[in-house]
Amino acid sequence: MDNLQGIKQRFGIIGISQGLNRALEKALRVSSTDISVLVTGESGVGKENIPKIIHQNSHRKHAKYIAVNCGAIPEGTIDSELFGHEKGAFTGATTARSGYFEVADGGTIFLDEVGELPLSTQVRLLRVLETGEFLKVGSSKTQTTNVRIVAATNVNMRDAIQKNKFREDLYYRLSTVEIHLPPLRNRKEDIPLLFRKFAADFAQKYRMPTLRLDEQAQQLLVQYNWNGNIRQLRNVAEQISVLEQDRLLSANRLRPYLPNMGAQLPALVDGKKDQSDFASEREILYKVLFDMKSDLNDLKKLTLELMNQDISKEEKEGLIQKIYGNDTIDNKEENILTVVNPKQELQNDTPIIQSQDNYSYAETIEAEEPLSLLEKEIEMIKKALERSNGKRKLAAEELGISERTLYRKIKQYDLNEDEI
Repeated sequence: MDNLQGIKQRFGIIGISQGLNRALEKALRVSSTDISVLVTGESGVGKENIPKIIHQNSHRKHAKYIAVNCGAIPEGTIDSELFGHEKGAFTGATTARSGYFEVADGGTIFLDEVGELPLSTQVRLLRVLETGEFLKVGSSKTQTTNVRIVAATNVNMRDAIQKNKFREDLYYRLSTVEIHLPPLRNRKEDIPLLFRKFAADFAQKYRMPTLRLDEQAQQLLVQYNWNGNIRQLRNVAEQISVLEQDRLLSANRLRPYLPNMGAQLPALVDGKKDQSDFASEREILYKVLFDMKSDLNDLKKLTLELMNQDISKEEKEGLIQKIYGNDTIDNKEENILTVVNPKQELQNDTPIIQSQDNYSYAETIEAEEPLSLLEKEIEMIKKALERSNGKRKLAAEELGISERTLYRKIKQYDLNEDEI
């Protein structure tokens, strides 16, 4: 613990949270080795401190330490920056240049925002990690380097791998040990400490009394979400230190400096709907189901009346018209409902529905004629070809299929286009 406290003082790290202490302890343990480390965490949590701690407590501390922001280097020049280039390798390369991997030989390279590296550069980086070899841009001569790589990212690497934006083999090679820094909202006990440190620093910088917060203002500070993490907290502390004349700040004076402070109520979280939305949708669903049940009961009554009464064919057709509306259906009497005598056994596995009138019904089964869909499809193809005067492209567009699919179906159904 004494060693941990010394590290915090040496690198200006403020905080007592368990997550922060765990991350620093892991950094100290791996510093004596040469394994690769991946530092993860949201933007603004202080990831840049971890590689410095690792380098300064390793046997490489007397060699070079180079920090590279991969997201700030244009894609066309990133290879040249990392691995160097030969004279004339590309337009503007008037002289040869050594890259970071050559300059930092024996030391440590910190690749910040490593998730922003182009895929071509990721291949080169993987080779350096596995063999220690690299090629300068425009050169065929293999060079070797002995560097320790510490990378950091604020993106979800699993998602980046699934979207083919980051190589999976490189991820596993970089993350031999993964150190996660928690966001500031998960380090609530550290927020007042950090604010006091920043307030004291800005008071000294701008030569004014130190800013203080009353109890309610401190509670408001702790409750805030801090999406920008430590960077945002530092920015707020600087704003207040410069703009506020009263050096004891109340909650009402602090609130305007906290964006969207009043909007942090439960709303739409991670794409999930509010409970009231689910309730309204459930009511609509219930209404639809009740309407369907009512329609089904009407259908049962009409069917019983149709099948069990001794009426004429015209009267049956009238009842069928009530059931099906104005749609023209052939053989309606066979298509309505299969009625089963309770004393007879079913000839198939059709489930029985027992009604309130003690009649037994099978599930509604529409009696389609064999190959009716096939015949309809053939008929539609023929009509489309007729309307397009035999032009397959126009017919395919009308049918909503590709011309190749139409040609295959014509062959499949043995359609003679000359007769269409």
